[in-house]
Amino acid sequence: MKEEFVFVDELVPGIRWDAKYATWDNFTGKPVDGYVANRIVGTRALCAALEKARDKAAALGFGLLLWDGYRPQRAVDCFVRWSKEPEAGRTKPRHYPNIQRRQMFEKGYVAAKSGHSRGSTVDLTLYHLATGELAAMGGGHDLMDPVSHHGAKGIAPAETRNRRHLSTLMEDCGFIRYDCEWWHYTLRDEPYPDTYFDFPVA
Repeated sequence: MKEEFVFVDELVPGIRWDAKYATWDNFTGKPVDGYVANRIVGTRALCAALEKARDKAAALGFGLLLWDGYRPQRAVDCFVRWSKEPEAGRTKPRHYPNIQRRQMFEKGYVAAKSGHSRGSTVDLTLYHLATGELAAMGGGHDLMDPVSHHGAKGIAPAETRNRRHLSTLMEDCGFIRYDCEWWHYTLRDEPYPDTYFDFPVA
């Protein structure tokens, strides 16, 4: 691992994770290049900010669950190749029901150069500390649809409220939200704003 990169769970005790791209449970339908271990990696600066976010979430009765952090460039390249393959249909209903694969890039849901590869971006959600259940957010991770945008219409008041809880606490801890994805946040003062890394998560 590069200097200043760490496993997030080692620096932020109590955080939960489910590294989707290391599993079969993602929009490509299989583990993605570069994700050898089901762990979340990020910069030390990211972890320091997440520690503050964890504490703010706990004060509201929530914990943090991470789906992705640092993303090797080879994983992004894998997404690009996958987008050009014939449609298999297996993951489309859940992840991109109303667009075609190639449109993921046009619409801003996937990028050929991802902020994740700089090491200080996370995909995450809230869960209820009392029960361990995920908070209702009006759509899951990587649902590439307008319903995933901040301010989306047609979601329940409780889901809107939970999204607001997440965005408020993350922004209070130094993160910038991404308008098209309620789960996606980047550290405002990220240490490597112009560097896209490619070492594997292993």
